[in-house]
Amino acid sequence: MTALREGRRGRVEVELDGAPWRSLPVEAVVRAGLAVGRPLDRETARTLARELRRSRALARATRALAARDRSRRALDERLARAGTPEAARAEALAALEGAGLLDDARVAHARARALADRGYGDAAIRAELEREGVGAEQAAAALAALAPERERAEQLLAGGGRSARELRRLAARGFDPETIADLVPFADSA
Repeated sequence: MTALREGRRGRVEVELDGAPWRSLPVEAVVRAGLAVGRPLDRETARTLARELRRSRALARATRALAARDRSRRALDERLARAGTPEAARAEALAALEGAGLLDDARVAHARARALADRGYGDAAIRAELEREGVGAEQAAAALAALAPERERAEQLLAGGGRSARELRRLAARGFDPETIADLVPFADSA
C-alpha cells in the first residue's frame, strides 16, 4: 500500500503501487491493520475481506433498525436474505445488542402496546409477536404488562354497544372466546 487518504463519510481511499485501488470503511481498514508500506498479501486480503463482510452486516442491520425496531430473529433473517454470512450476522447482532439498539423485550412491549391500542386481543397480539420473531417469554411479559383483556374488550364495546356484530368484531380481533362469552349476557338484542 502506497497511500491511505481520508475520504468522505467515514471512508479511506486506498492506493496500491501509486494507483487508486478502493474506498473502504474506516473501521474495516483499522481492524484489518492496513498501513502504508504494508503489502497486500493473502493473509491481509483475507482479514480485510472478513472485516468488510462484518462492516457491511453492521451497516445493513443499523439501517434496518433505523427504519423500525425489530427482534433479533427478524433482523437475523433479514440479513440472511441479503446474503450476509452467518459469522458476520452474529457479530453485527452481538454488537447491536451490546449497544442496546437490539432488544427483544423492548420490541415486544412496544408492539404489544400498539396492537392493544388498535383494539386487538391477546391471541392476535401473541401471534403477531411470534410472527415478528419475539420469544415466548418476552411475549408473555409484554402481554402481562397490558391491561387485562376483559377490560380492553369492555372499553371497545363502550362506544359501539354490545351487539352481536361488535362481539364478532372482538372475536375477529383475537379476543379470547371466554372473554367474549362473559360479555354475552350483557349484549344488546340487536
